[in-house]
Amino acid sequence: MHELILLRHAEAVPIETAGDDQQRPLSPRGEQEAQAAGRWLAAHGVRPDRVLCSPTRRTDETARLALAAMTGAPPPQAAAEIYDASPGELLALLDQHAETGTLMLVGHNPGIERLVALLVEGRSDEFRGMPPGALAVLHLDGALEPGNARLDAFWSP
Repeated sequence: MHELILLRHAEAVPIETAGDDQQRPLSPRGEQEAQAAGRWLAAHGVRPDRVLCSPTRRTDETARLALAAMTGAPPPQAAAEIYDASPGELLALLDQHAETGTLMLVGHNPGIERLVALLVEGRSDEFRGMPPGALAVLHLDGALEPGNARLDAFWSP
């Protein structure tokens, strides 16, 4: 893997409205955020070869809306390991897809933002900084290890 796109799901409706965290849909604002993330990726020539997505409704909707803005984007693949994962668990999942040129992972905080910190800074403790719909594009020059990535781009709606 040479490039990693980490996308946090866009704004979802409150859990009180949906009743079940797994089935929370995106809010109307979240739909716009996901579409905007896809347009940003397309405008910057960033297209994944593979997309791994948490199995929740809000992550699936985020992935599908973002990918719709790109020509030839692959469909998202559900990966149950992403939901409620620690940075270490996400790293182990990514390692299973190391042969992929550009991999996109669509998931949740705090796992996503802590994974960015782990890969770029070598630490993942209490890092905050990925609002709903935000994405980070990381370049990996070598092994998938803590502190071995460069943050090439960060975008937030």
